[in-house]
Parts: sequence; structure tokens; C-alpha cells
Amino acid sequence: MRRLDVAQSACRCTLASVKAYVGVTDGEWYRQLADQPAGGEVNFWRPSGGRRFGALSLGEPFFFKSHHPHNRVVGGGFYSGFVPLRISEAWEMFGLGNGARTLEEMRARVGGYRRQPLTAHEDPVIGCVLVRDTRFFPADTAAEPPPEFAPSIVQGKGYDLADARWSTYFSRLLHRVLGTDIELDLEQAWRLDGPVYGDPRLTPQRLGQQAFQAVVLGAYDRRCAITGDKIRPTLQAAHIRPLPSGGEHRLDNGVLLRSDVHTLYDRGYLGVDTHHRLLVSPRLRAEFRNGEQFYSRAGQTIALPERRADRPGKQFLEWHLDTVFQAS
Repeated sequence: MRRLDVAQSACRCTLASVKAYVGVTDGEWYRQLADQPAGGEVNFWRPSGGRRFGALSLGEPFFFKSHHPHNRVVGGGFYSGFVPLRISEAWEMFGLGNGARTLEEMRARVGGYRRQPLTAHEDPVIGCVLVRDTRFFPADTAAEPPPEFAPSIVQGKGYDLADARWSTYFSRLLHRVLGTDIELDLEQAWRLDGPVYGDPRLTPQRLGQQAFQAVVLGAYDRRCAITGDKIRPTLQAAHIRPLPSGGEHRLDNGVLLRSDVHTLYDRGYLGVDTHHRLLVSPRLRAEFRNGEQFYSRAGQTIALPERRADRPGKQFLEWHLDTVFQAS
């Protein structure tokens, strides 16, 4: 059995900081997702928009427990972010990962939880807890409920994995979710090895592919960071450093851009310096005799997420300036 290499980890969490969360789900959501291949992303949605989900940090384990009377842990994965989305947006991004067969079925379930059917024109906001690298257990192998999980708990309960009362229980669950022969030592810091295109749990900051799109949309308040445009179908979550060049699905490696602005950024006609100011390449005017809307904004700070930690990271911006931006 292979042991986790903790000595070389650049992005590891100490045990004291590692939490787990067990969320309560209904049977329909679980049964719909249980037949899908392991390793996908799911939306553990809440019928109301709700506040930011603060029970976990990115990359920490999230488990699914069925309602009473079934009352079993039926699978799990790793927390990948929270964002309020309209039902139509959640369906566009996650599709069957919402635990419903159709958008109409999902709308009916939301209406059922709200105890009032949605009208044809309603598209309310729901709270989307995003979970990646999921694995669901066969029905006959579902796990016993966690220690001290009261029947009265409606949404879920968080656990500190440093607590000896339940560390053994969650160690076993983690083995089942990971589906590997790695020996988890919960007395030390831990991580999983793997390249960008292999195991996406390499760094805690990494998001799932769909989660990246969703959380960037939410962090930038559905506005292009450069032009301020709010037309939703034209907005795209752009990678500052693309995945083929060693980038990751991380919020600080993303920026929300209008589709044509995204293209100009990827081709180096636009850039953003480490102070988050817009740069415009002279090649834009020289090659196309156009681009005044961008030259008029040159030097201005782009629109940024409210949280400083969510803003474009210096290392990614420097890579783009050095590698992609056409400075002359």
C-alpha cells in the first residue's frame, strides 16, 4: 500500500485545519447520480440562494447522507466552491450533475421544497454547493451514519478530522471515495499526488471544470471585468494561464470576460498587470486600425472580486505578461 508523500507537498493542509462535512440529501438526487461514472462534478443544491457555504475550505471532503429512515452515507467527493445561480444557469453548467433528469424535473423539485410550484416565467436563485471527484457507493454498501449525527439535523454537520472520536470513521470513508490503495495517515499533513491532467486534487485551490465557470461568474458579479457588460450569454470564465500551459481551474487564475474580449486576451492584444490595471498592446491598432474602446480604458483597474483572495494571482498575471501579451 502506497503512503502519501507529505514532505514534498507545496500546498498541503495540516490535520488541524482539515474538516469534513456531511450533507443530508434526498433519495431522488442520490439515485439519479449514483448511476453516473465516478469522478464527476455535482451540484448539491439548496432550494434557496442562501449565504456563502463556510463549513469547508476548497478541496476538503464532502459526504452525502440520505434522509431518515434510510439514513446512510451514500457517497462523497471534495468541496469545489459555492455560488448562487439561477436554476437555468445551474442546469446549463451542470446538467445531470444536478441530480435531475431534466430541467423541468429540477424546477419541480425546487418548487416542492419551497411548497409552491414555480410559474412558467420564474427562474429563482438557488444555492449551489459544488462537489468534485465524486464517488457513490452501491446501495448495499452504503455506510453507517457518522458519529453524533442527530436525526433532527436537516442540512448537514461539519466534523474536525483531528478529533479522535471520528477520525477512524472518516479515514475509512475517504478510502472509499478515493478508490485508491493510498494509505491515509491522518496524524500528518496529507495530499494526493498527480499532474494537472491527472488527479485534480493536487492543490486545495483547484476547482472542477464546471465549478470554475460558476464561481468566476459569481465572483465577478456577472460583469465583464474589462467592459462591464452584463449580457450573460456573452460572458466567459477565462483562464489567465491556460490548462495546456500548466494552469489550473482556480479562481485566482480566472477572470470573467465578454467572449470577444476573452479572445483578445488569449491572443495577447490585452493584458492585466500585477496591480490589476488594463494593458493594451500597440499591435491592436497597428494590425486592425481599431480598438479605441480598449485604449480609452488603458491603465484603469479592472473590476475585481470583493474578496482579495479571489482576485487574479500575481504569478498567473506575470506568466501571461511574459508569455502571451504582445508588449510591442
